[in-house]
Amino acid sequence: MTVTLYTREGCCLCEEALKAIRQARARAEFRIEIVDIDSDPELRKLYTDEVPVIAIDGKKAFKYRVTADELLRRMRARA
Repeated sequence: MTVTLYTREGCCLCEEALKAIRQARARAEFRIEIVDIDSDPELRKLYTDEVPVIAIDGKKAFKYRVTADELLRRMRARA
């Protein structure tokens, strides 16, 4: 399973989301992918007002806020 964090530099909510993802990663096995939306014009257009966006295996699961427990619960539901 892969968790993707769509982020941008200087985003404090993105930093909080990454912390929650890492906390979840300490409790479960999955791959973390971090994507800077400002490096891709299409991603910037898609997510500019929504970061952070967290996807599980390519499907959008959260935006703005996430906790480790919520992420793990959603991952179990998709397994």
